[in-house]
Amino acid sequence: MRVIAGAARGRKLVCPSGNHTRPTTDRIKETLFNMLQNEIPDAEFLDLYSGSGGIGIEALSRGCRQCVFVDNSREAVRCIMSNLRNTGFLEQSEVLTVDVRKAVKKLEKDNWLFDVIFMDPPYHKGFEAEILSVLLHSSLVQDGTLIVVETALDTDISYMESYSCSIERVKEYKTNRHVFLRI
Repeated sequence: MRVIAGAARGRKLVCPSGNHTRPTTDRIKETLFNMLQNEIPDAEFLDLYSGSGGIGIEALSRGCRQCVFVDNSREAVRCIMSNLRNTGFLEQSEVLTVDVRKAVKKLEKDNWLFDVIFMDPPYHKGFEAEILSVLLHSSLVQDGTLIVVETALDTDISYMESYSCSIERVKEYKTNRHVFLRI
């Protein structure tokens, strides 16, 4: 895994061992960031279920102002910290080692407001619907905030149509998809 473009282009990233994380392939990451290119410059970015931090680090490399990384795995957070040091983005980052629900409460208390939120929860556990509902009722989003949700391709996303946001785009790959929701 590596940073695809921007200030840290080509830097290698370390990943947690085992099957608990699914690092985004370079090809999918490139496609995702081609679709996000106008959203990233100077943005406040939230990377939920961060894993190695590859998505948030890519956003930082491409010019986002700050990124908050959230993962409850200590091994994942060690990888994120190592990757942030290696890419030089430690100063622009905050890393939280907590459950996503607790992170949302903490970030609300600290008055964060995000332009882009990316979430890649474990597949087939129903976290997408739960966390989307929490986010949509939080003070972390505003009109214009973009939420990108990664799901398994076979996950039902029809419930998203009932939320108080619009589905701008759905990009499908072989086994997963990205759903782009605009507040």
